Amino acid sequence: MDDKLLDTHQKAVRINLDNSKYGTFAEIGAGQEVARWFFRVGGAAGTIAKSISAYDMTVSDAIYGAAGRYVSRGRLEKMLAYEFDLMTERLACKRGESTRFFVFADTIAAKSYTRTDNWHGWMGIRFQNCPGSPPSQIVLHVSLLDRESTLQQEAVGILGVNLVHAALYDAQPVTLLRHLLDGLSSERIDVDLIEFSGPAFAGVDNRLMSLELVHCGLTEATMFTPDGKVVQPAEVFYKKPILIVRGRFRPLTNQNVDMLHCALNQFAREPANQGEDILVVAEMTLRHLQQGDVIDDRDYLDRVDLIRTLGRPVMISSFGEYYRLAQYLQRHTQKLIGLVMGIPTLRELFEEKYYNHLAGGILESFGRMFKNDLKLYVYPLLDPEAGVTATVADFRLSAKLQHLYNFLVDSGHIQPITNYKPEFLGILSPHVYRKLREGDPTWVDDVPPNVALLICQRHLLGYDPDRYESATELVPPD
Repeated sequence: MDDKLLDTHQKAVRINLDNSKYGTFAEIGAGQEVARWFFRVGGAAGTIAKSISAYDMTVSDAIYGAAGRYVSRGRLEKMLAYEFDLMTERLACKRGESTRFFVFADTIAAKSYTRTDNWHGWMGIRFQNCPGSPPSQIVLHVSLLDRESTLQQEAVGILGVNLVHAALYDAQPVTLLRHLLDGLSSERIDVDLIEFSGPAFAGVDNRLMSLELVHCGLTEATMFTPDGKVVQPAEVFYKKPILIVRGRFRPLTNQNVDMLHCALNQFAREPANQGEDILVVAEMTLRHLQQGDVIDDRDYLDRVDLIRTLGRPVMISSFGEYYRLAQYLQRHTQKLIGLVMGIPTLRELFEEKYYNHLAGGILESFGRMFKNDLKLYVYPLLDPEAGVTATVADFRLSAKLQHLYNFLVDSGHIQPITNYKPEFLGILSPHVYRKLREGDPTWVDDVPPNVALLICQRHLLGYDPDRYESATELVPPD
């Protein structure tokens, strides 16, 4: 039967009737919503070895060990590890040669009498890819977007069945992602983190899976650290002042670095940021991709590796308009937010055609964006033909928008980046990329030495040493 035709009921039945798979369900928070599906459709004795729900904190600690937070990744992984070890210890001798054991677990903070917002949870499955094999694991973080507790419980149940079914029958990561929301929608569930590990997923790059989450519409944004670890954006942003620079970074140039360093120096001097740990994030958007487009994996990973040289986390988002990016950040922090951009992006920001879908047009978008005293730090633009540098002070718009612009400048919402290095003004990523691809060795002068070294050593962004007369001269010293 084609998996695309299976609804939640049919998926649960298929698993129940398959005697080669046997597992434990451990659920905390929203009820035993996933296990309930298997009991409800019948034949659960063929699937469920044990179903447990340790709601009381003392009981939960006694089973899984103490935890500072009960709705956390740490608690989920303790549940998965403990239940899987216990199951294989008790049942391996009896049926280990013919059975693939698995453990499903979740810990959820759903709507209740005491919790009126921030409904979210962690969910995962640890499973054998074949009888007797070491376990593989899938862990994900979800936000529950329904406003009613019964709908949240229903969504958790459907998502859990989808995860179990996909892991046991088609553990291909991209296919699995695309079936996670079968019977649901992105208006009900947001999956902002997923991580694959174990022998079933050897060679899987979780950064690419983060890209797919955004590309498939399962979430608006995902994030990973400079060393490639997938992290939950909400946790990283929580109660921190944030400075974000958006770009394609193809490649990361001296201008990008200068822009970021200058903006950070100014942002750090803001009175509200004194004594604060400022989070600096590089963001790439998938706004130019359509849902059916194929992501150029190599291209994105090359750029991520170059950004990694900054030692900053990378966020991948679907945000086109800056006000959507600002609103997303404002959901996670009340601290000051700074956005770094150039003059061309600032001009795009004032294009009214981008806000026709909003009832209040450009005024509504700016009202959303500049909430909580958000600030724009704008890098100047050099016109190489005229030899003129355009700055915030030179920016001109139509008469009706110039008043709005002047107000934002006068109130400090739009600030010019100062103390920049004039020699970097003429460096533009598209020009550097073209020189790199065409064999013009001067591209090396336009990027930081460690970026040039990485590109040459690993042949990133299509760098081909055969295009150069003396490729060894390109590589900067270590």
